[in-house]
Amino acid sequence: MAAAGVPFRPLSADDEEQLPTELESLCMACYRPGATRLLLTRIPFFREVIVGSFACGSCGWSNAEIQSAGLIQARGVRYALAVRSRQDLDRSVVKTDCATAGVPELHFEIPAFSQKGVLTTLEGILDRAIAGLEQDQPDRRKVDADVAGKIDEFISKLKGLKEVESAFTFILDDPSGNSFVENPCAPQKDDALEVTHYRRTTQQAALLGLEEEEEDPADSAEDLRNEVLQFSTNCPECNAPASTNMKLVQIPHFKEVIIMATTCEACGHRTNEVKSGGGIEPLGTKMTLHVTGPADMTRDVLKSETCGIEIPELEFELGMGALGGKFTTLEGLLKDIQALVEKNPFGLGDSSCPDRAEKRRAFGRKLQQIVDGQMKAHLVLDDPAGNSYLQNLYAPEEDPELCVERYERRFEQNEELGLNDMKTEGYEAEVSSPP
Repeated sequence: MAAAGVPFRPLSADDEEQLPTELESLCMACYRPGATRLLLTRIPFFREVIVGSFACGSCGWSNAEIQSAGLIQARGVRYALAVRSRQDLDRSVVKTDCATAGVPELHFEIPAFSQKGVLTTLEGILDRAIAGLEQDQPDRRKVDADVAGKIDEFISKLKGLKEVESAFTFILDDPSGNSFVENPCAPQKDDALEVTHYRRTTQQAALLGLEEEEEDPADSAEDLRNEVLQFSTNCPECNAPASTNMKLVQIPHFKEVIIMATTCEACGHRTNEVKSGGGIEPLGTKMTLHVTGPADMTRDVLKSETCGIEIPELEFELGMGALGGKFTTLEGLLKDIQALVEKNPFGLGDSSCPDRAEKRRAFGRKLQQIVDGQMKAHLVLDDPAGNSYLQNLYAPEEDPELCVERYERRFEQNEELGLNDMKTEGYEAEVSSPP
């Protein structure tokens, strides 16, 4: 028995005082008296659990299961383990009865409530799955040999996982938050194990017998930032029904933006668009980057709809509105510029001029040289609204290759942004005054 006042002792083979409690109970196989043993223990870096086992001395039937000794957690938990060696099969696993476990590579999943909770290893989880599939195979072969043969093939694949013939992923998802996969590196981070805590859905809460709680507004706002919203729309190319995904993204050292992406399954057309999460800035922004090599091609670029682009070395200038809003890399932006020039409708067809076509090809070659790092150039992003961004690789320190200028907008720029006709002070008096 555990010491008084300390019912849950750490799980240890060296603790001689940690003994199970034994109770006489009825065997459900032969209905004769058997023995149930209960052990209250604490799993390191996890929580308290109750380990129970039953054994019948008459018929030999035995059973073991585990139950959480704590409350259902505030959030569900999902473990994703990249299994690369046989040592990973020895990791301890706590699987409650409401958890699902599976291997995505085999499209294999153990549904919730199909098994009792268990304290075992990853190899034990696979052994239980194999035993569950094999137990009905003799009767199944008599009824449907083809189905039995397919199950035999699948069982051989599960046995192959035990040999770790190739790397695979083990997923353990528990909406109650009481399942666990051992981290042998604890308290350090395990690079092979990804742990995700999530908010339960209404269906998961109902499955656990919980009432849906009112969401905290702060949590709702945070969930909105972490959630990808989806709404129905039509494809701009073929007008077929499509869906648009939208997500709020916080760009480091900048601001919050809205990224929208549309994919059409009918024609395969894809679009992406970026909107600023805030209003027009008090000052315009002009960013000049000295492109010196391929490393610059990986810089993140946020180009708003109001941003113009200029490459002085190529005598190239693109006004605001062209290309729309984009969140991409510098290489992606240059390739979009190249595609825009090549698809110019005035340079195609019978009416196209050979000289202009040669100039476009020469422009494309020079642009490719910039992408490949064979030509140095300057890229200028001029956004009067101040909502564009070019990544500083040295942030928060100053980037020697990037010059950022803030400036007062000209009257023409305010006119183009519609700010000259926007009155934000004293408008109440004008509205209330009689004509």
